[in-house]
Amino acid sequence: MAQSAGAENMKGAEKVHVPPIKTQGIKTKLVPWIARCAPSAAWTVWVEPFMGSDVVGFNLAPRRALFSDTNVHIIDFYRSIQDGQLTAAGCRKFLESEGARLKSRGGDYYYEVRDRFNESHDPYDFLFLNRSCFNGLMRFNRQHRYNVPYGHNDNRFSKAYVTKIVNQVEQVQAKIAENDWEFLTMDYGDAIDAAPSKSLIYCDPPYIGLTSTYFDTWDEEKEKGLHDSLMESGCRFMVSSWSHNDYRSNELIGSLWSDCHVSYTDHAYIVNGKHRPVVEVLLTNYEAE
Repeated sequence: MAQSAGAENMKGAEKVHVPPIKTQGIKTKLVPWIARCAPSAAWTVWVEPFMGSDVVGFNLAPRRALFSDTNVHIIDFYRSIQDGQLTAAGCRKFLESEGARLKSRGGDYYYEVRDRFNESHDPYDFLFLNRSCFNGLMRFNRQHRYNVPYGHNDNRFSKAYVTKIVNQVEQVQAKIAENDWEFLTMDYGDAIDAAPSKSLIYCDPPYIGLTSTYFDTWDEEKEKGLHDSLMESGCRFMVSSWSHNDYRSNELIGSLWSDCHVSYTDHAYIVNGKHRPVVEVLLTNYEAE
């Protein structure tokens, strides 16, 4: 698959499509920049070991892709779309009925659904929780049970909001049907090992010093393992990270990742309703355009 089928299309795109599942650190506003930094040489498979929201991969829309994450619920959600278990029409019906119950019972019903999800792991419940929890967080405890509190909006699933989510599911549904995509639950090392030759590997790991645990822990030892695995892969790669903010710097950029090319851009994440400026970086083993 030529790179022009994915990143080249994004370079001329005016609209970035937001996926139905939200996660901390979502790269919605950074997609065009990441696409511009993608290599111009041909690559055959897009490999993404930290799928998360997958706003980047879904918008570049490669013909062939391996999307993976250790968060089994994210993988199960998109597998459910792929096998037809979860559909846009089904989401509308589900969110309308569950939204009415939330409007009637408020937080009590949210926690009832949360308990239900932690037992059944139903992908529809996962979507409901993700879109009605506090500040759109995705967080699990050490037993991998979803533990984000209620977002305190009983009328969260208005008609317009349900339609917005349904359209997002529909967009992903169409892209999955059009392309050869695989969704697997695995850690980053296994995903990198599984990358065919001439793959482009894009990694968006948790940010050292900026992110708390959302499913698994992340530390400098794991970041070194990621660096070494990518260097040994023989594939081109891109890694999203951060350089500095108003208070501190990421020292790993100048030490662990010093053998990579670094591209910079200003960005801001919304944390607890506030904009937190940060200088974002993209680390590559080639010189980005």
